[in-house]
Amino acid sequence: MNNNSEKVEFSPKLAIALTIYLASLFASNTIGSKLMPFIFGTQLSVAVFYFPFVFLTTDVIGEVYGKKTARLFVLAGALSIALFLLYSAISGIAPWGARALWMKQSYNQIFGLSARISIASLLAYIIGEYQDVLSFFFFKQKSKIGGKYFWVRSNLSNIWSQFLDTVIFMTVAFLGVYSLKTLVMIIIPWWIYKVVMGFFYTPLSYIGIRWLRGKNYVSETNQDKTV
Repeated sequence: MNNNSEKVEFSPKLAIALTIYLASLFASNTIGSKLMPFIFGTQLSVAVFYFPFVFLTTDVIGEVYGKKTARLFVLAGALSIALFLLYSAISGIAPWGARALWMKQSYNQIFGLSARISIASLLAYIIGEYQDVLSFFFFKQKSKIGGKYFWVRSNLSNIWSQFLDTVIFMTVAFLGVYSLKTLVMIIIPWWIYKVVMGFFYTPLSYIGIRWLRGKNYVSETNQDKTV
């Protein structure tokens, strides 16, 4: 695949990649509300297992198809979240039928996100993801080591973008609800967890790159040999 190509054909492989991207994004914003016990008495969202796919996917897409296509993925995610929030608001306003009242409380608990949390989620996603794309290509073009190795630029951009995503969401959603000290104690471990999981998922990124490039795939080791 030519990274410099301005026009990208929407292939079945690209459609599958977009499906994985959006599914991981929506899973993080819905079922990710479940917390599980973790080390040192902390609790961790189950989203830590699939949210890293969101940022890793844009890195893989950017590596294979270029910055323009990676930005389109981010735009698709932002529009999807905005539409989902709009649909949720419309559904929340609509009156309840008598036969469905038995599930009203559970329904509202799951889908009745406050406007503040909804805005925080959308804002954190847009800024974090666009920064991920920008920093990924910055390290690719400006850094000698980052330009040579995908895993370096991917994880470096992940560290920065995940930090922004975490800080923006927690601050917008909970500033004034929790003390500043409590917010910091939540932000730091959650950010570290996401970065670590992204690092462990890096081999899957290489699998994705090889799959998308197909016969055109050349490993970084082989690239070194050809220089």
